[in-house]
Amino acid sequence: MEQHECELFDTHQFRTNSLLAVMDFYYLPGSAPCRAVMMVAETVGVELNYKLTNLLNGDHLKPEFLKLNPQHCLPTLVDGDFVLWESRAIALYLVEQYGKDDRLYPKEVRKRAVVNQRLFFDATVLYCRFAEAFYPAMKLPAKDSRELQKLDQAVAMLEVFLEGKEFVAGGDGLTVADISTLATITTFDVADYDLERYPNVYSWYKRVSGLTPGWRKNRRGAMQAILYRKFFQVYYPKYFTNVERELGESEAIELLNFLEQFLDGITYLTGEVISPIDRQVTQVIGKIQQQGISISQYSNVLTWASNIGGLQLK
Repeated sequence: MEQHECELFDTHQFRTNSLLAVMDFYYLPGSAPCRAVMMVAETVGVELNYKLTNLLNGDHLKPEFLKLNPQHCLPTLVDGDFVLWESRAIALYLVEQYGKDDRLYPKEVRKRAVVNQRLFFDATVLYCRFAEAFYPAMKLPAKDSRELQKLDQAVAMLEVFLEGKEFVAGGDGLTVADISTLATITTFDVADYDLERYPNVYSWYKRVSGLTPGWRKNRRGAMQAILYRKFFQVYYPKYFTNVERELGESEAIELLNFLEQFLDGITYLTGEVISPIDRQVTQVIGKIQQQGISISQYSNVLTWASNIGGLQLK
């Protein structure tokens, strides 16, 4: 699916007059719930102090984190002496505590009820069914699988919700329900789920991507999870078992195209500092070059690789 223009909308209408607070935010960029909070914070105009929390390293089980959040889940927000977790609760807190007005979360009871319903739908149906289908293997299952059928049913429900409407909860403007659902659907997009089968969802996705501050960062976070899967399914078999895996030309080019897109606007795979992930992915790039496939046409990949060093670029 093509990239969309983003952040064309005057989002200052939602924001406070200045950045009122800097809050610690424990997160993972690949997590849709974390990315939803990031976009809400940017829309409202509050600054987050990002604290990357590596679940694989057990960061969430360390005593200092358990003291903050005994449920040891992400995302977690710390605003002074106030600690909150669960992404949609955090999003609503940011809007009500720091928002300029109630457009993102209407005060009128029935409008607010619809926003709440859509948030609950995203949390308990849409996101959960994607997680059940995608995360066990970090890819979408076969078309005839029960998990994919359930996921299709969930997207079909969203298609009905959007019939004749520009926004998830109706109305004439963006709400927190759109932002939360956008984070979820962005992950669908980068996982190559066919959104175009659902014209209401697809047109909403393109439109709201252009209205939501931080959408590009949100999409890159979703891509990061896919990036790890795409490259590590090549890298880790050799790393753990010392068994070479054949990498076909079409797969190699797909990897390069994905990496080229992912590196647009950033220096290294996890930000501005070289990480072990960068070193591991360069080994896959070296393997691709050994097959006679040139990376010369991939300008972002070339710049990234030259910054790291250790590769004979061609």
